Amino acid sequence: MRKDLQDSLVSPVWGWFGQKSPFAFDIQYTPAEGIRRFLAGSPPIIGLQSLESALDLPLDAGMDAIRAKSVALTTFAIELFDQMLEPLGFTLGTPREPEWRGSHISIRHPDAYRINRALIEEMKVIPDFREPDNIRLGFAPLYTTLDEVWRGMDRIRQVVQEERYTSLSAIKPAVT
Repeated sequence: MRKDLQDSLVSPVWGWFGQKSPFAFDIQYTPAEGIRRFLAGSPPIIGLQSLESALDLPLDAGMDAIRAKSVALTTFAIELFDQMLEPLGFTLGTPREPEWRGSHISIRHPDAYRINRALIEEMKVIPDFREPDNIRLGFAPLYTTLDEVWRGMDRIRQVVQEERYTSLSAIKPAVT
């Protein structure tokens, strides 16, 4: 397609891959710029078929045990948040009541994006950033330990106390 026409035409098939900010989860669809706006769909189902055997472990463990471990992990993370991170200017973006949360917590900070980058680049912690100021921490109950939760929260504390994030850019790429 001619480059000069790409931004003036609209694809009749909208897809996650063709959205301007696919990880913003906006209610309104805003097409990406250029030829990317014509990408359509979601991850291909046929390729995901190979993951079927990955269901064996959760089926063997049982949902009640998995949920109990999830609650234990997130409750512990919130306790650590109260001790380690709240004094450093963080606020909790997740309900404290276990029945209102899944297997992750969201912590908020004015410099969340740069802190998130420092965690990935310097501390080998892989959180998930969400606009405007959320760092989401996911806990996989089948294999995450309480010790790993403690070490992760301690690394967040360390990034902020040592100001490791201050040298990083606040400019966000398309995928954060």
